[in-house]
Amino acid sequence: MMDWTDRHCRYFHRQITRHTWLYTEMVTTGSVIYGDAARQLDFNPEEQPVALQLGGSEPGDLAKCAKLGQQWGYDEINLNCGCPSERVVRGAFGACLMAEPKLVADCVKAMCDAADIDVSVKHRIGLDDVSSYAFVRDFVGTVAEAGCKIFIVHARNAILKGLSPKENREIPPLKYDFVYQLKRDFPELEIIINGGIRSVEEIDEHLKHLDGVMIGREAYHNPWLLSAFDERFYGDVPQPKSRLQVVEAMLPYIEAQVATGGPRMNSIVRHMLGLMSGLRGARLFRQQMSDAKVLACGDANLLLQAALALPSAA
Repeated sequence: MMDWTDRHCRYFHRQITRHTWLYTEMVTTGSVIYGDAARQLDFNPEEQPVALQLGGSEPGDLAKCAKLGQQWGYDEINLNCGCPSERVVRGAFGACLMAEPKLVADCVKAMCDAADIDVSVKHRIGLDDVSSYAFVRDFVGTVAEAGCKIFIVHARNAILKGLSPKENREIPPLKYDFVYQLKRDFPELEIIINGGIRSVEEIDEHLKHLDGVMIGREAYHNPWLLSAFDERFYGDVPQPKSRLQVVEAMLPYIEAQVATGGPRMNSIVRHMLGLMSGLRGARLFRQQMSDAKVLACGDANLLLQAALALPSAA
C-alpha cells in the first residue's frame, strides 16, 4: 500500500472505525535513518491503534527504526516480506526476503531486542514457482524461533519476475488452505490472513480458522465496508454514523492541514473517493473530488457540497 495508506488516509479510516488496527504504508529504513524521520513517522494520535510497517533487510537499521517507532508511539512494528515491487526487490527487501528466512529471523530478533512492542511479519506463501506448503511452513517456523508471534499471510505467491505489483495481487492463485494449515501447525502463533477478501461474510468464514483478517485494496476502494467492523468484530456499538457525518468529521482536519501549509486538499480527498461507493451519484462525487483544479482553492466545503448532492449519504 505504498503511497496509499498515508496519515491522511488513516485519519479518514479512523472516522469510520474506532477499533480496527491500521497499518502505515511501507516505510524504508533508509528514509527514516538518513532522511526526514519526522516526515516519515509522524501520525495523528486519533489513528491509534496503528502499526508501523518497515521495509529493510539490515538488522541494525531495522533495530534503530523499531526503537524510533516505539518512541514515536506506534503500537506494533511490522516487517514487510511480501511486497513484490521491482523497486523493493532492487533494494533487497520485501518479498525476496522469503528466500532468506535466517536473515529475516536475524532482523526480527534485532527488532524485538530494540523495542518492547509487538513485532510482526507480513509475507506471501511462496516465491515464483515454489508452490509447496513446506516453503512457507519452514519460513514461519524459522522466524518464529527469533521471537515473532504475529504473521500476516498474503495467501498468494509473489512472482518477482514477469508480473507487475498489480498482477501479483490478481494472477497467482489464492491458497487460503495454506494459511489455515499454518494455524494448525503453529497454534501458539497469531496468524492473520490477507488477499482477495471483500466482505464481512468472507471475514466471518476466515475467523472460524484464524486469528485475524487484513483488508487492503477493498478497504481503500470501498471504505464504508469498515463501518460494520466495530460492532461485528469488536463488540462495540457506536453511535450510528452516516457517510455524510464522516465527511463532516473530516472538514476540520482538512481545513487545519491546508491552513498550516500542509498538503493540498486533493492529497487528502483522494483517499475519500470510494466513500460513496454503491450509492446513486457516487460516480459524480468521484469525478468532482478528483478535479485538482477545482480543489486547488483549498475550500473544504466543496467536499461537503459534493456529499450533500447524494441524499442517500445522509
